[in-house]
This record gives sequence, C-alpha cells and structure tokens, in this order.
Amino acid sequence: MASLNVRVVSPDKTLFEGEAASVVAPAWDGQVGILPGHAPMLALIGSGALSVDRPGGGSDTFYVAGGVVKVERDTVTLLTEYAGHEPPSDVTVDFVEDVE
Repeated sequence: MASLNVRVVSPDKTLFEGEAASVVAPAWDGQVGILPGHAPMLALIGSGALSVDRPGGGSDTFYVAGGVVKVERDTVTLLTEYAGHEPPSDVTVDFVEDVE
C-alpha cells in the first residue's frame, strides 16, 4: 500500500513527521484532501483542523493557522505559523490581498 511522507512544521517545532495514508488540510479556500499519487500542489493554509490518517488505522488531529502546504512525489510538507494539539486562542493570521 502506498503512503505519504508528512511533515508539519511551525516556527518553534516539528509537530509531526511520519507516514500517512491520507491528509485533510484546511486550505485558504476550503478543505483539501491528499492521497498517495496526488499531483504536485502548493496552497495557502487557512486555519482549522489538520487530519493525518495513519496507514495502519487511526488518525492524528492538529490545529494549524496560516502558512503553506506543498505536495510533491508523495511528500506533504506543511509550514505553518501555528501548529498544536489545541485550537489557538490568541493567534491571528493576516493575509495580504493583491491591490491593483
């Protein structure tokens, strides 16, 4: 069975590093599901729950706010401004909109 190599990194720590059967991440414009064989992708992360399903069963849930997720060759790297096991209580994430 194919799996993903997943890394969840915040400024102060690597919260998760390991294999996963699938990942559901809170992209800026909605949830994105990632399975092995996913096309290369780069997306902005919003805020919400990140679900990492383990290959042997079970899952881990983390809370993230802001950042980017990169998918390439069954490797998922999520670089985030906040990552933890509890929802952030005082984290605000500012995004710059294009101004013409």
